[in-house]
Amino acid sequence: MRLLLATALTALGFAAPAAWAPAASARPAAEAGLVDVRSVVPDAVIDLRYATSDNFVGQRLYPPGAPCLVHESMAPGLAAAAAALRPQTLVFWDCYRPHEVQVKMFEVVSNPNWVARPSAYARSHEAGRSVDVTIAGADMGTGFDDFTPRSLAYATDGVSPAAQANRARLREAMKAGGLTVYSGEWWHFDGPGAADPRPYLDVPLG
Repeated sequence: MRLLLATALTALGFAAPAAWAPAASARPAAEAGLVDVRSVVPDAVIDLRYATSDNFVGQRLYPPGAPCLVHESMAPGLAAAAAALRPQTLVFWDCYRPHEVQVKMFEVVSNPNWVARPSAYARSHEAGRSVDVTIAGADMGTGFDDFTPRSLAYATDGVSPAAQANRARLREAMKAGGLTVYSGEWWHFDGPGAADPRPYLDVPLG
């Protein structure tokens, strides 16, 4: 079923909402232990870039209005991180990511330093245990998925002092919630067990 769905999505360029109709075997989010970020961080800004064409693939990978889902184990940490950051606000660029989307991304950028290589197991975004976030209205030095050395979490070359300070502010807030930054991307944060291999969730986003 997964292979057939992936083939159909690739053929459609991930653009047609009909391609995202839940398959008969698809699991509901709650059954997979996923929760909507808005139920955890009510003031979060949801700006899922892969639900638009404003991303490195150049096409929509999620259906319009897709929810930002995370594993329930991340809920307390994200609530704590948001509280530590206020009055500034967290913006979520990506949360749970279906396996088929990860495959498509790696086809476009086959560099595991920037895009995780798909495997037989779910980790990080595919397990709903990582998020890509920024601070609303803050200068962070680069945009999302910049794929240059300036995107490194602790980069200084080409990154202004103000942007470095904003990145540090984001890291400290996320650390307060027990989330750790990925050194290769200032916007990527892992929750508990993000690196542990798990079965695919098979949860559709629309």
